[in-house]
Amino acid sequence: MLNYDVIVIGGGPSGLMAAIAAGEQGANVLLVDKGDKLGRKLAISGGGRCNVTNRLPVDEIVKHIPGNGRFLYSAFSIFNNEDIIRFFENLGIPLKEEDHGRMFPVTDSAQSVVDALIKQLKKLKVDIRLNTPVADVEYENGKTVGVTLKTGEFIGATCVVVAVGGKSVPQTGSTGDGYAWAEKAGHTVTELFPTEVPITSKEPFIQQRTLQGLSLRDVALSVLNPKGKTIVTHRMDMIFTHFGISGPAALRCSQFVVKALKKYGTGFVTMSIDALPDQNREELFQSIVNMLKAEPKKAIKNVLKGLLPERYLLFLLEKNGIDPQTPASTLAHEKLRAFVDDCKQFQFHVHGTLPLEKAFVTGGGVSVKEIHPKEMSSKLMDGLYFCGEILDIHGYTGGFNITAALVTGRLAGMNAAKRAKQK
Repeated sequence: MLNYDVIVIGGGPSGLMAAIAAGEQGANVLLVDKGDKLGRKLAISGGGRCNVTNRLPVDEIVKHIPGNGRFLYSAFSIFNNEDIIRFFENLGIPLKEEDHGRMFPVTDSAQSVVDALIKQLKKLKVDIRLNTPVADVEYENGKTVGVTLKTGEFIGATCVVVAVGGKSVPQTGSTGDGYAWAEKAGHTVTELFPTEVPITSKEPFIQQRTLQGLSLRDVALSVLNPKGKTIVTHRMDMIFTHFGISGPAALRCSQFVVKALKKYGTGFVTMSIDALPDQNREELFQSIVNMLKAEPKKAIKNVLKGLLPERYLLFLLEKNGIDPQTPASTLAHEKLRAFVDDCKQFQFHVHGTLPLEKAFVTGGGVSVKEIHPKEMSSKLMDGLYFCGEILDIHGYTGGFNITAALVTGRLAGMNAAKRAKQK
């Protein structure tokens, strides 16, 4: 019978890092993955360029991980984003910083990152088995004893690291296999939900595709509660689609839409777009009044040209009953006020999101209350470790989820190897 110190299940970011960390401790390590190649999620991350981490200060990184980011403070005290940067540079993958602290390989190629990690696994003599789905993790008398493959083969291990991801992006192999293994060990799996996912709307202007394909740059997109108070605002780009809204601002707002739909049970959530966030209502009103006074004979749409993208401008004018050809001097102030209100707070209803399979990130997972924060070990089962997206930790896109995966993977692999070596 085969027997290892550590078996790592899953060849995504956290699993690759866990296997390397365990190998560095001198452990006898097996990495198993059900797919035909390692690092599939890494290879498509950052649009194929691989946004491996973010250079913001740790406090800022935690703020960008709204799903239990605070749990990672202990882990960051041992291995943080700067350590990730050094780790890749030591593997011969120098990184460069782009907007908002995002770190990419100088090669602009996610595959170069994957290749470097695989090369390091081989250097550390980690055994790798691809096309090897695991059926179950086995426990006896409160201890982890190994895994059973789908073929029926049992492989023994002192420690098992579960790094199989969540349920988002299933084409990379994340199909939720690990939740049952966690529950079998007594763990709580919190309710799963899509995050970083496009938002759906049944509004007529969406259904009629009036604004489909229109991008709005640097807008403030908000999710409101039933009383009209702001739950969250994200200032980024967004795009209207045939089913709702997408783009960075919408993705960041999506988890708050999911939670508000559940919390208030209204069947819809109100969102608001401030298309001109650098001016307050009164400043915008006065500046438009001055523009209209300066060119009183010109058609409204020509005077306001450039204020907003043309399709959005015409849409808001029409919504407020303003004919775009109206001469500037004849526009009533009440109508102009209503138009300005929509520029600053165009409200519409959204009704859900695309399903979990279409999300970039899985919300929910193995409860972090049952995990030792400095080790990623189970508090309930000796020799069991969790890392990456299977944990109930989720962040925004921009290198935050991958940072959480690499940091938790590092700690899981390192501590699993140390535990196995003690035995």
